[in-house]
Amino acid sequence: MSVYPESEKIKQVVDAAKKIVIIQADNPDGDSLASALALEQILGDLGKEPYLYCGIDMPDYLKHLPGWDRVTKDIPNQFDASIIVDTSAIVLLEKLEASPYRSWVAAKPVIVIDHHAGVECDIPYANVVLNDNAAVATGQVIYLLAQQLHWPLNLHAKTHIVSSILSDSLGLTSEGTTAQTYRIMADLIDGGVDRPALEEARRALTKMPEQIFRYKAKLIERTELHAEGKLALVSIPRDELMEYSPLYNPAPLIQADMLQTENVQIAIVLKHYKDGKITGSIRCGYNTKIAAELAQHFGGGGHAYASGFKVTDGRSFDEIKQTCIELVSQLLNKQGDH
Repeated sequence: MSVYPESEKIKQVVDAAKKIVIIQADNPDGDSLASALALEQILGDLGKEPYLYCGIDMPDYLKHLPGWDRVTKDIPNQFDASIIVDTSAIVLLEKLEASPYRSWVAAKPVIVIDHHAGVECDIPYANVVLNDNAAVATGQVIYLLAQQLHWPLNLHAKTHIVSSILSDSLGLTSEGTTAQTYRIMADLIDGGVDRPALEEARRALTKMPEQIFRYKAKLIERTELHAEGKLALVSIPRDELMEYSPLYNPAPLIQADMLQTENVQIAIVLKHYKDGKITGSIRCGYNTKIAAELAQHFGGGGHAYASGFKVTDGRSFDEIKQTCIELVSQLLNKQGDH
C-alpha cells in the first residue's frame, strides 16, 4: 500500500477547513468527475461542506455518473480551501484563470491530487501537490490517501472510485493497470460496489444516436495513415465540433477503432475551434509509450498512453499536423532503438 508523505499536510488543510471547493480541469473526463464525486462524499462524511466546480458544462457522455448535476460553473464567495483533481497543469484551468474566481482560489490553501506522469505541477497557487505517477487514475490516489488518513468511504464514494479507475484504465485493460489496482478493485467490490450495474448505466447513457453512428463512418473514411501506417490521424473542423460534440465527444468515438487498425500504434484526433485554438487528443496502443512526450512538445501532457495538448499561438493546422507526423516518426524510431 502506497504511503504518501504529503498526506499530513493534506490532512492539516482539510481539518482546518469547513467549506471546500473541488475543482476539475476544463476537459472533464470519467476520472476527474468520478474523483470529484468521491471526494465530495468523503468530505461530506468528515463534516465538511464540499462544492463541485468545473469551468465548462459536463458533457453528456459523463451523465451516467450520479451527481454530475451538482457540478457548477460557480464558486461560493466564502470557502476555506480547494482541491484540484486530475490535473497539475495550469493550461487546463483556462476558464478558472480567466474568471474572478481565480483570485479567490489563489488566496486560500490549494491541494492538487493527480496521477499524470511527466507533468510537473505549474499551478502557482498550489500549496500541496500529490501526484502519484504509479496510479492508473486519480480515484486510485484518493482511495490510497483515504486509507492512509482513515477517511470514511461510504458506498457512494467507493462506487465513484471504481468508476474513476474503470474510466482511466479503459476497463482495467491499460498497461498502467497494476496488481495494486486489481487489489483495490477487489476491495471495493467486496465493499458492496456493483460493477455490472455501473457498466450497464454507462452503456445505456453512452449509446450513440443514429446521426453519431453515421458521423463515425465519415470519420473512419477520412482517417489518414502516416509513419508507415503506424499513425492514424483525423481532424475535426469547427462546424462539426459545434454540431456533434454536444451529442458525443468525437475523440473517444473514433480512437479505439483507429487503434484496432492493423499496424496502427498511435491515434491522434485534432480539433479546430472557432477562436483559432487547435487541440490534440493522443492515444497509444500496447507498449507504445510516446503519448506524453508528444503532447509535451506542444505544451500539453498526460500519460505515456493517453495525453493531450492545446495550441493557441496562431500556428496553422497544417503546421501542427505535419509536426505531429514528424514527431511520431522520430519517437517511434527512438523507441525502437531501445
